[in-house]
Amino acid sequence: MRVFVTGATGFVGSAIVQELVTAGHQVLGLARSDASAESLARAGVSVHRGALEDLDSLEQGAATAEGVIHTAFIHDFTDFAANAKTDQLAIEAMTAALAGSGKPFIVTSGTLGLPPGRPGTEQDSPGASVPRKSEAAGLAAVARGVRAMVVRLPPSVHGDGDHGFVPALIKLAREKGSAIYVGEGKNCWPAVHRLDAAKLYRLALENGSTGARFHGVADQGIPIREIAEVIGRRLKLPAVSKTPEEAVELLGFIGHVLSMDATASSALTQSRLGWYPTQPGLIRDLEQGRYFEA
Repeated sequence: MRVFVTGATGFVGSAIVQELVTAGHQVLGLARSDASAESLARAGVSVHRGALEDLDSLEQGAATAEGVIHTAFIHDFTDFAANAKTDQLAIEAMTAALAGSGKPFIVTSGTLGLPPGRPGTEQDSPGASVPRKSEAAGLAAVARGVRAMVVRLPPSVHGDGDHGFVPALIKLAREKGSAIYVGEGKNCWPAVHRLDAAKLYRLALENGSTGARFHGVADQGIPIREIAEVIGRRLKLPAVSKTPEEAVELLGFIGHVLSMDATASSALTQSRLGWYPTQPGLIRDLEQGRYFEA
């Protein structure tokens, strides 16, 4: 299958590209810069120049493909609402190019924002307060004859090259002199290794059903205090409890995230697609020490 991949040189997207190539698919990767284009070419991937803001380029890339995997997003939290709107318009442009084709389109979302108090499932809808509308925009294409699906990723997708929340926590611990958690630290994060996530995207592309939501979750929920204690031990710093207000004052946006309890299940995904994570969990990955190398 010829697959158009946005975010093809990103942390998750690059793993998806390799997973697809290994499985025999042809990949067309979106490249915003010369450096991205060169990286894709070295990986043996066809290059499509463009950007999320360039809707014509997105339509052209999608129109030439037999399936689309959309992982790109502008991760600038200073203007998240505007970036969420850019994402929505990009999804609408690509799915318009696929209208009536029955071709697969996979949009990326997250497990944060699902109903609290229990592990979120694939059957749960995101809360109305979630500013990113990727799920709604993607699944709206089902009515236009697109085999649209959603892959939800947890707040921590880990592995070599990670530059997300956990590396940010490590950096902040170094700066503040302590690894911070909120309250008793019993609230939990789900997590998945990038290579397991990449396999899920491929399986969804090949076998996923129209309108389905899938959860790329390996660790259903790891207590935040446990993560902080590993970081503290590795950096020889104390793990320290803060109130929610103190955490936000010290850590900004990440302080908000540290207060969330966001467990999520992937039981339905595993049974529907035969997806079973095999890579190390987040704590084991942290204990291997690569996250703490200078």
